[in-house]
Amino acid sequence: MFKRSNELPDTASIVKPASEYKSKSAVNRRFSIAPMMAYSDRHSRYFLRLLSKHSLQYTEMVTAAAVVHGDQDYLLGFSPQEHPLAVQLGGSDPEQLYQAAKICTDFGFDEINLNCGCPSDRVQSGSFGACLMADPGVVAECVSALRSAGDLPVTVKHRTGIDQQDEYDVFREFARIQIEAGVDALIVHARNAWLQGLSPKQNRDVPPLRYQWVYRLKQDFPDTEIIINGGIKDLDAAHQHLELVDGVMLGREPYQNPYLLHQVDAQIFGATNQRFISRFEVLQSYYPYIEAQLENGQPLTRMVRHIIGLFHGEPNSKQWRRFISENACKKPAGMDVLYQAEQFLN
Repeated sequence: MFKRSNELPDTASIVKPASEYKSKSAVNRRFSIAPMMAYSDRHSRYFLRLLSKHSLQYTEMVTAAAVVHGDQDYLLGFSPQEHPLAVQLGGSDPEQLYQAAKICTDFGFDEINLNCGCPSDRVQSGSFGACLMADPGVVAECVSALRSAGDLPVTVKHRTGIDQQDEYDVFREFARIQIEAGVDALIVHARNAWLQGLSPKQNRDVPPLRYQWVYRLKQDFPDTEIIINGGIKDLDAAHQHLELVDGVMLGREPYQNPYLLHQVDAQIFGATNQRFISRFEVLQSYYPYIEAQLENGQPLTRMVRHIIGLFHGEPNSKQWRRFISENACKKPAGMDVLYQAEQFLN
């Protein structure tokens, strides 16, 4: 359990200077899809990978305690097709995070990310998430522990601040301390997290965006990889941000309108061998995976809830979505639900 402090600590005694670290980062973070509870499970990640081969994806946040003491295969299991894939950990105990990172390394993830951005009450009660920004020294200890656990790059996802804190220098100092601890990249949700008075949903919209702070941070630390997140809706906006920072992370948009990802590899990563793939082709490419999961005893709803935005904005998309939503939950729902739903796509 960390203690909230109003003073920024001297971290010299608890972390190694950045000069003692070599960058472990071999991950391309130019475009990534944000970790989101109840969204970015393994079924979603497999589905979104059909649309973009190069986007960096993240797991849902899993606590270090759960990794160490829980069902690791259930919490951390993934398909090889999901690479590149980062695991997001929640916690504030460096020793426990070290143990969790060792386990995650053995599972074969490409990056370890520390959650310092989630504002929910449940996360705060566990002493991790955005509330950790109140004690950057603790975060630095956690970063140092994660780095020492193996060869995976370590990143931190955080906000521009917490509550009504509105001084750039405080935000900058948080970043500086993590850089000295050896963090490989900082992923900044360009809003403050209000720990009191707003729900997690409101925290995504009510606090004002501070893109300029993130741009300035990149100017202040040009050798550190800075990724911007928050309110980015399309690839045009992504391109604009990429003029000023190293990468962009999109949150809800890829889940609500996943087809926007089909242009990412060509437009963002410069892939030249991209073949146009229609929405219907994406859907059919997902069918074998669904069939395999059904054979393994997974209910249909777990796989299809991630695809209902695939035909966003297309004719009859509402009817297609409604049919799947109303019938996938019925037992024993199987592939017939999807085949019957295709009538709305013709």
